[in-house]
Amino acid sequence: MTTPKNSGRRAHLVSLAGDLFAEKGFRATTVREIADAAGILSGSLYHHFDSKESIGDELLSAFLDDVLAGYREAATDTDPRAAIERIVRSSTATLSRHRAALTMLQNDWAYFSAQPRFGYLRTAMKEIEQTWVDQLTRGRETGLFRADLDPRLTYRLLRDILWIPTSWSQSKGAWTNDEIVDGLLRLLFDGITARP
Repeated sequence: MTTPKNSGRRAHLVSLAGDLFAEKGFRATTVREIADAAGILSGSLYHHFDSKESIGDELLSAFLDDVLAGYREAATDTDPRAAIERIVRSSTATLSRHRAALTMLQNDWAYFSAQPRFGYLRTAMKEIEQTWVDQLTRGRETGLFRADLDPRLTYRLLRDILWIPTSWSQSKGAWTNDEIVDGLLRLLFDGITARP
């Protein structure tokens, strides 16, 4: 029998495991290493989780639930530019809260996406992409965005740009999340070309 998900001890173990998964990779991290980091015996970890995959599942599903909640809320905005801005702000806040899960996805996507247990990852990623594409397409069709805008390419570029700065805020003297978001939005909507 495993510990309920709302247990403080369980949450602590998930956090420790997430740090190890982000540092070493999900597949390279052993149950023994997680137990050692928690100061418990390996067998004791199974009191809280039935497998290492259960811990990974908890990290990834919480991350994607958080991302999708923000995206769904942003998509209710009738102005595509405002919706995109809300998506960017929501993404940055969510990514900073779930650094370990993001790193796990970046480093071990091939593994997770091949496992039936993690089939929800592809579904969630499709919804995330479609949310972006819908807003970008709507902005293009209403004349708010350029007529030659490729929504899928723009989404991929922006997604990858958003994923990169999550590690910056850990560096001394780095930009805050708000500074990063404001800089990205200025670049996105105003460009780098000086106006006459």
